Amino acid sequence: MQKILGKPISYWIDSTPENHFSPLVNTVTVDVAIVGAGIAGITAATLLKRAGKTVAVIESNRIATGVSGHTTAKVTSLHQLIYAELIEKFGEEKARIYAQSNQAALERIAAFVEEEQIDCDFSRQSAYSFTDSQDQLSKIEQEVEAALRLGLPASFVRETSLPFPIAGAIKFDNQAQFHSHKYLLHLAKGITGNGSYVFENTRVQKVEEDNPCQVITDKGTVQAQDVIITTNLPILDQGLFFAKTYPKRSYIIGARIEASKAPKGMYIGIGETYYSIRTTPYRDGLLLLVGGGGHKVGTVTNTEEKYLDLEEFARSRFGIDSFEYRWSTQDAVSFDRLPYIGKLTPFNNHIYVATGFSLWGMTKGTLSGMLLADKILGINNLWAELYDATRATPFFSVEGIKQNLDVGVHWVGDRIKGIGNSFVDVPNSEGKLVTVNGKKVAAYRDEGGEIHAVSAVCSHLGCVVAWNSAEKSWDCPCHGSRFNYNGTVLHGPTVKDLE
Repeated sequence: MQKILGKPISYWIDSTPENHFSPLVNTVTVDVAIVGAGIAGITAATLLKRAGKTVAVIESNRIATGVSGHTTAKVTSLHQLIYAELIEKFGEEKARIYAQSNQAALERIAAFVEEEQIDCDFSRQSAYSFTDSQDQLSKIEQEVEAALRLGLPASFVRETSLPFPIAGAIKFDNQAQFHSHKYLLHLAKGITGNGSYVFENTRVQKVEEDNPCQVITDKGTVQAQDVIITTNLPILDQGLFFAKTYPKRSYIIGARIEASKAPKGMYIGIGETYYSIRTTPYRDGLLLLVGGGGHKVGTVTNTEEKYLDLEEFARSRFGIDSFEYRWSTQDAVSFDRLPYIGKLTPFNNHIYVATGFSLWGMTKGTLSGMLLADKILGINNLWAELYDATRATPFFSVEGIKQNLDVGVHWVGDRIKGIGNSFVDVPNSEGKLVTVNGKKVAAYRDEGGEIHAVSAVCSHLGCVVAWNSAEKSWDCPCHGSRFNYNGTVLHGPTVKDLE
């Protein structure tokens, strides 16, 4: 297979100096503990501390190096095509709340940048959802009509600054883009002090609701009156969010582009196969970011093909001949496309969650932080009912049935499908499932020929993992947990390494 190009790290992380926060030591007590230091958790912590609460943000890895560090970092209420569907499913009033809350999140980010003077390449941009197919043009036109009914800054256009023709696009004015890692690191620094903390490299193992709640980690315990879980998909299974969403991976490449050839604005296509396009300041010029290739986690083994497709798109459409970066990310997609924000279960009064951002986490993560801060502060928020995490869930929607049947198929089928008989079947630089002493083993042979073998059974709910060749990771096709080739957790909901 053709070699994929670019440095295998998110540009946002690679272009930011490392900032170290200490792990938890022993026990601390605060008003609010926040598990997960992405945009939802950091936003909630910032707002709560401003309101006089003491907070502790607990991160298993490094600040904003999860999904928030691997985003396209578009800050917009234009989420591909969604408003016509929301009006049809939920009615105009609820669709308007979705529109207004995402617009408010955009302005909350803009306000933080202004108030804190955050150097994060924040800039106002127009956002576009486009099609090059006449057959899909009616969907664009319907979305424009729906967005205008909801008071959004929408218009229909047939021409853009893209270097290729389109059939039409919906355009939202006065949206934004930024450098997500710089933004979140700045906010995180402002959280610490005066009884508040940020802890890195501290993995939460469980949370017990009590008075106070106990957040039990591998380094000690955080006691808090309230707890917020913002770990992309919650690490606590009680709310069954792993069955109300499905995990989706996607890919991004970064390539230097001349300003004269660079498109102005932020773009995303529609349809089954689509591409995301934007630029960001890079050294003395611009970096073109092209994303796409989305699929359910664990269902594609030869993930190099996803990067190669993005490279070909960049070459053919933008004349790119070299690539600086490549990285991937994933998110929890909710079946009704609305995030879940609120109590973990109807029986919890002090544990809250935010999940199901469905690939638009910069605004949905921010509005989650805003909404959860209001809940803890006792402030009535008009968005709460729409996003209620305990709302009736669409288990029996077409998408819900499909995704949960798929989980069952993997749970049973992956145990009986043909796999290798021994380590001999594993080539150098590849991973493969093999049987050793009657047990299913996930085995990776490195370039030097050494075997790295771990249990093939996911430590979350027991599905069999699948190999991801580009990332050299073991990915769970059921609920999206991911592990490196030595079995160390890369992505939840699991909190345990592979045996």
